[in-house]
Amino acid sequence: MPTYIVEGGHSLSGRIRPAGNKNAALPAIAATVMASEPVTLQNVPRIGDVETLLEIVTSLGAEVRWDDQNVVTIDASSVSSGNVDRALSERIRASLLLAGPLLARFGKVNLPPPGGDVIGRRRMDTHFLAFEALGASVRLAGGFEIEARDLRGADFFLDEPSVTATENAIMAAVLAKGESTIRNSASEPHVQDLCHLLNEMGAGIEGIGTNQLRISGVPELGGATFAVGSDHIETGSFIGLAAVTGSEIVVEGAPVEHLDSTLLGFRRLGVEVSVDGDTLTVHGDRTCHVASDAFGAVPKIDDGPWPAFPADLTSIAVVTATQCTGTVLVHEKMFESRMFFTDKLVAMGARIILCDPHRAVVVGPSVLQGTVLESPDIRAGMAMLIAALGAQGTSRIHNVTQIERGYERIDERLRALGARIERLDVP
Repeated sequence: MPTYIVEGGHSLSGRIRPAGNKNAALPAIAATVMASEPVTLQNVPRIGDVETLLEIVTSLGAEVRWDDQNVVTIDASSVSSGNVDRALSERIRASLLLAGPLLARFGKVNLPPPGGDVIGRRRMDTHFLAFEALGASVRLAGGFEIEARDLRGADFFLDEPSVTATENAIMAAVLAKGESTIRNSASEPHVQDLCHLLNEMGAGIEGIGTNQLRISGVPELGGATFAVGSDHIETGSFIGLAAVTGSEIVVEGAPVEHLDSTLLGFRRLGVEVSVDGDTLTVHGDRTCHVASDAFGAVPKIDDGPWPAFPADLTSIAVVTATQCTGTVLVHEKMFESRMFFTDKLVAMGARIILCDPHRAVVVGPSVLQGTVLESPDIRAGMAMLIAALGAQGTSRIHNVTQIERGYERIDERLRALGARIERLDVP
């Protein structure tokens, strides 16, 4: 089992660049199975989830070729069916993203239940309702059997602005006959990236970046070359890293146009960030004071659908708050198990009250002590790695493949900033 040995208590410095957006790369890979010609994706992070989805696409008959460290070409012209391997599907949540493309291409898809992080219930009903709106029938029997003789454009309202459901609905609609309008759609940066890629492949999508998409169906999609955007979640993780370790870190190539809510949330914790073009300078070497609400009320950082503060950064916000002077409530509204990792931070010395599965009150600053940890999911794992780097003494973090599913070569990149991390394969 890969394990990180982390010696904390040292400030970091230097420049770092966020990798490509994991949550944009995955639907982009799924979209390539609809193309009649090769699609080249640039700035793709070499992480576990990407490798697994490429393995699934290969098992369907596609040819996959890495042209460079972060450039992959996928030729799915020889894919002949929509039957997804069960063992591979159960390894990642993103296998669900193949439902829309395979349904659109073959009119039928058999998909086993997907895997993914254990962060609470992640409902899939919105996907099925969208497919049914486009004329498909859905049968649930130990997996998903979705069939449509002809997908037809439709005007429909998603019962929640689910990112993956929106992406599946978009991919099914681009090859449906006629016009579609998807209302209450998600509009995260990775959804925008998918829409731009599909348009490069020949789709007709309007309203990109809003919660109402208009799609003109086309008979087929061709090849394209597309660069995945920089990861705004990884950028936010580096902001938290600088604050917790008391470091000044420069983040180059940041997706500044997608950071408004992220910078606002960290500013509420007293973390200062200077912006110059696409470069951020995080002044974590200064004392951070939580900004109280009017009349001294306890402030709140809460997530929500884009463009609100991202749910994937709430774990990072919690560990950052442990090193800021003041009290803050962090409210994670989407997943009922994501906040359970806070008991690990409490064991390190953090002062956190877990009010319920969604809310935690953090009182800082606290002196953290190194300990033995285990990564439960991608984002909590990164939060614990940040905590270990800011703690006194040495920490051992087990199950780090969870972190590496979402953060490319994170130990190497942080070592370049001066972090003392050793990666070991231990029994």
